[in-house]
Parts: sequence; structure tokens; C-alpha cells
Amino acid sequence: MSMTLGGTNPAVTFPDGTIQNTAYIATGSVLQVVNATYSTQVSTSANTFSDTGLTATITPKFSTSKILVLVDQNSVSKDTSNTGVNIKLQRNGSDIGGYFGFVSGYTNSTAASDIGSVSVNYLDSPATTSAVIYKTQFSSNSPTASAIVQQFNAMSTITLMEIAG
Repeated sequence: MSMTLGGTNPAVTFPDGTIQNTAYIATGSVLQVVNATYSTQVSTSANTFSDTGLTATITPKFSTSKILVLVDQNSVSKDTSNTGVNIKLQRNGSDIGGYFGFVSGYTNSTAASDIGSVSVNYLDSPATTSAVIYKTQFSSNSPTASAIVQQFNAMSTITLMEIAG
């Protein structure tokens, strides 16, 4: 069996030679998978959001597809001031899903704190066949304290799965 996705005649060709329009692809089928990693330590002492460096791009085959976004933001920590770490998910520069990890690293203490990993599974409906960029951003809760991601160059991952709608 072969599949032709995109172009002017998207179709599924079965072993007996019959061809079916892609309208017959089962809802929920995985059409493509994109994975990206980032392992450079990034820190900020701003309470405005900045990029973590973790980003991936997918071009959906169909405007009816959904994109399952799986994120594992690793080695999140704070420095020795009273702060926490906010992390959010964006699609094409706009927030989606709200904060997926207001990391409760705030301890009301001046001690450093290694928070660990923040993960999210988010099912998005971008309704496009143009390239879609997903990325994470983070900030410190305090403008005088540092928030860190990928501390000691730990690897964070983002996986995008196009799901037939």
C-alpha cells in the first residue's frame, strides 16, 4: 500500500491497485512526526518571556489535521533568590494552552532550587497547510532573580505529530 499526500491528487493506493481519495484516511491516523531537541543552557532574570531555544516546525498535509505537541523541558531551575519559573507554549509566536508549567519552584527562600522537568501534551488545531512553528518560552517570577532551562546543557525535546482530522 502506498500513500500520496499533498499535491493535486492526494490518495491511498491499496495492494490490489485500487486508489482511494485521502478522505478515506481514518480519523486519528498519524500522518507525520517531527522531533527536535535543544541542549544549550539558557537563563533569564527578566519577568518577561524569552525563548528557551526549543522549537520545531511542521507543515500539515491537511487543514483539518490536529497537531499533538509533546514537550519535555528539562533541567529547569532558579538561582539563589526568591523566584519561580514560568514556561509557556507558542504557535507561530502566539500563546496557546496558557502556562503549561508555572513551575512551583518558588520556595520563599534564597536557596537555589533544581525543579526538574516540565512536560506537556497539547492537542492543537492550527487549521492550515502552511508551516507551523511551535516553541517554548520562559520567564522568572522576579526581575532580580534568574530562571534557567537546560541547566548544565541537559537536553529538552519537542515532538509534533500530525493527526488526521
